[in-house]
Amino acid sequence: MIDLRRDLHRHPELGRQEFRTTKLLRERLVAAGLEPRVLPGGTGLLVDLVPPGTAPGTPLLAFRADIDALPIDDAKKDVPYRSTVPGRAHACGHDVHTAVVLGTALVLAEALAAGELTRPVRLIFQPAEETMPGGALDVIAAGGMKGVGRIFAVHCDPKVQVGRIALKAGAITSACDKVMISVDGPGGHTARPHLTTDLVTAVAKLAAEAPSGLARRMDPRWGVSLVWGRIAAGSAPNVIPQHAELEGTVRCLELAGWRQAPEVLEELVAHLAETYRAKWTLNYHRGVPPVVNEADSIDQLERAMNERFAEGRGPVVEPTEQSLGGEDFSWYLEHAPGALARLGVRSPDEKGVRDLHQGDFDADERAIAIGVELFASLALEHARI
Repeated sequence: MIDLRRDLHRHPELGRQEFRTTKLLRERLVAAGLEPRVLPGGTGLLVDLVPPGTAPGTPLLAFRADIDALPIDDAKKDVPYRSTVPGRAHACGHDVHTAVVLGTALVLAEALAAGELTRPVRLIFQPAEETMPGGALDVIAAGGMKGVGRIFAVHCDPKVQVGRIALKAGAITSACDKVMISVDGPGGHTARPHLTTDLVTAVAKLAAEAPSGLARRMDPRWGVSLVWGRIAAGSAPNVIPQHAELEGTVRCLELAGWRQAPEVLEELVAHLAETYRAKWTLNYHRGVPPVVNEADSIDQLERAMNERFAEGRGPVVEPTEQSLGGEDFSWYLEHAPGALARLGVRSPDEKGVRDLHQGDFDADERAIAIGVELFASLALEHARI
């Protein structure tokens, strides 16, 4: 599995372009005697392991991996598995997640052949986690959650030491949506702003006041945050432009805030833009709701981890905090209970943290075996549905 992870790391592919990755995974699964199904879009797979005599309608236990990479350069210089594709890198650990779930599939295939697997299991290799809308919706549309009674996943955490996982019941990630605001007017000379629509001032007011207005219009316990990433207006110092744009993200900690944010932001944009006589358009693109871990699923992960690894090793489970990052595993939890665990990938001697979505991100590959053993033990011994 380390070799497989390094192969994927050398050949990263972006969301819904993971054709080589899908082919490689399919070949390994078929060689293990399994029958994977490629998703309709041509990337990503589902594979079921069903023991003989399983009663119809028996709920499946599911494990999910995301298989896509990020559009950034790999900045590592001293490893043989550095990305060979310019502008592409596995900088979020999806190659590790994929190796964990493939390793789980191979272990369970052997258990199935030996008559030791007593429950049906589904392995999900999901494309396009890093895009909006995410590939979880592709999986669900293809029937990937049909019959699933519980689902688990891990995500690399460079702050957690290898050999450990970090858990939190309830919301562990945040909702994340994309926002684009366009404002338009007739344009004109900067000497006569009163005779036209001063779009630069309008868009500046939107940029400055919409975030604070949104925060004040919503329950502060929801942690709603609007942050701009792009602003564009004009091309000359003495010309009032006819068009301006703002783009950013809305993040929030609670489902209630996620559901209300579009309506509240639309009211704010209308008020601010119309104050300056600007025509406006708000494109609010739903991304992902928060991942809300079910308490019983967290208990199952903690018990399996402790029974498998704790003896003689000290603590192997630690608490973690909710992050403001988005993760489309949340869509699966709209269909079945489950949990996302943070998988420790930091080497004990590592100085500092190689953070996610950075070009120098890397993982202690011993984490792969930890993830495989955790998932296999859940399937064979510990999980309840």
